[in-house]
Amino acid sequence: MFRKVVWATDGSDAADRALSVARQLAAEVDGEVLAVHCVELTMPGKGGGRFSVYANEDELEEKIERQLRDLKAAGVPARMRMARAAVGEAAHVIAEAAQEEGGDVIVVGTRGRSPLIGALLGSVTQRLLHVAPCPVLAVPTRNGDRSD
Repeated sequence: MFRKVVWATDGSDAADRALSVARQLAAEVDGEVLAVHCVELTMPGKGGGRFSVYANEDELEEKIERQLRDLKAAGVPARMRMARAAVGEAAHVIAEAAQEEGGDVIVVGTRGRSPLIGALLGSVTQRLLHVAPCPVLAVPTRNGDRSD
């Protein structure tokens, strides 16, 4: 059913949990995983430069590459598509990548916040639900316990 699984990742624990679901979906139908990692950049400063909002961006990219090597070793074809966007535009860039790559589903983690907080903060997952060209599978951080 979902032959091309787009895994939207920022290198977080939530994205790691979503990876296990993406892997399972792809493996069930001999499909593939396309990891989309969007580097969110700050607005230009006085010097004109833009920087990643994450100081450890190189480490995040290495981690994602390791995860994709593990997928390949397990027999699941996988590759990464890097993208860049201004802060707050990651969901649109991920949706565009899914459209261009023919993604059948986007698998993304959640941070486990309430819908109100998510709407106020404008999370990537919340935005993807509105702009994605295909179904979005949001993987929760917890198994239904509401301890926050």
